[in-house]
Amino acid sequence: MSQTSFPTAERVPWLIQGGMGIAISGWPLARAVSSAGQIGVVSGTAIDNVFIRRLQANGIDATLRTVLDRFPSQRVVDEVVHDFASVRRGATEPYRTLPMLTHRSHGRSIDVLVLASFVEVALAKMGHDGAVGINLLTKVQIPTAATLCGAMLAGVDYVMMGAGVPTHIPGVLERLSRGEPVDLPLSVTDADSDNPATSLHFDPAPYLGSDALTRPRFVAIVSSHVLANALAKRSNGPVDGFVVERPTAGGHNAPPRGAISVDANGDPQYGPRDVVDFEAIASLNTPFWIGGGVTSAQHVRDALALGASGVQVGTLFAYCNESGMDPALRRRVLNAVAAGSVTVRTSLRASSTGYPFKVASVPGTISDADVYDERTRKCDLGYLREPYVRSDGVVGYRCAAEPVSAYVRKGGQVEATVDSSCLCNGLMATAGLGQLRSDGRREPPIVTSGDCINDVRQLLRGRDNYSASDVLAHLDVLSAART
Repeated sequence: MSQTSFPTAERVPWLIQGGMGIAISGWPLARAVSSAGQIGVVSGTAIDNVFIRRLQANGIDATLRTVLDRFPSQRVVDEVVHDFASVRRGATEPYRTLPMLTHRSHGRSIDVLVLASFVEVALAKMGHDGAVGINLLTKVQIPTAATLCGAMLAGVDYVMMGAGVPTHIPGVLERLSRGEPVDLPLSVTDADSDNPATSLHFDPAPYLGSDALTRPRFVAIVSSHVLANALAKRSNGPVDGFVVERPTAGGHNAPPRGAISVDANGDPQYGPRDVVDFEAIASLNTPFWIGGGVTSAQHVRDALALGASGVQVGTLFAYCNESGMDPALRRRVLNAVAAGSVTVRTSLRASSTGYPFKVASVPGTISDADVYDERTRKCDLGYLREPYVRSDGVVGYRCAAEPVSAYVRKGGQVEATVDSSCLCNGLMATAGLGQLRSDGRREPPIVTSGDCINDVRQLLRGRDNYSASDVLAHLDVLSAART
């Protein structure tokens, strides 16, 4: 194993570009940020289906072929290319898709995860020597080991994980770097602790080449000093950094601590118990970055004054030219921002995970009640499904966003289905990869964004678009660091 130490305080990048959505933080955005000396991050969520849909839509160009030729197992490359790139998808045809992942998934399903993650990170790292990270959700459990393996084969520098308590991940990274099999816990509702389904096994051996793997640095995304302290003490290996994410951030948010109360709009209210003790975070003597609502150089100065190494920024990058958001949808959002008409709700019901989820009000998307009502419920990607033990003792899968009758038949409570959205299909559509259904309708998108979405207007003065480099210049960290 080859292992590197964490950079000294002077060399820690001041900015982490947030790992957003499904393919919003794709390799073009991560490459642009990393090339500028900061930490560019690719999203690892649903990376397998993102990869095969891109193959079907775009085929293989010279750059992708160069990356594919570097993958250690050419058997995997040949089989995946044959299945998904040999015939291009027509504009009126649905995407061919993969079987939904379960604890029993093996073979091709795992191969695609490893290859897709490798490709995404390798493309992000091309042409520069900057740092690239990958962002995963702890709540999305089954793809984790294979996705990490592929990223490490491509030389990923950082692994960021939130939406849960990933105490087991540092040890997993260490074992994968040594080429050893790993076992990860799988939360299965109503399962006994000795149920074999509660453990996911992954062996990296079929994918390893001759080069030793480097253990990437692990950065945990937390919402409080309490969780940061717990991860620092309980993790099975070193936690190399923290992103302290405030409830103004987009995507999934941590729920308020204690009993949940809501405001007049139904959004959860955060109180004194949710205020982060940054002195306690700093006392862990581990680099940390502050995320959520960072949209100006003054916000960077404020973070540095609190002892942070820098900031995590998502919303400003989500709408830049290099973002993976569908270009037409991005233009609609920017036009709405220019008019000052975009609001963001923190929904307690949109996500089947149980975590609050930010939804931006954009006409023609799932935030529109008519669009939500017209969509036929369908669960065919299944990343957020809940494993549970059926009455016959077999492990099944359910999701509050699937057809209501199916969810209730599986023991789910009908109340959980109210206003629940299919984030998997919705976020895939936001990235321009929405599925075409048999009735001719395309899956509608869902836009998640931080509360400060209208601050994007600062980047639109005299123009209707902007780049990742414009975001970095706008934040003006060199000036901030000198104050």
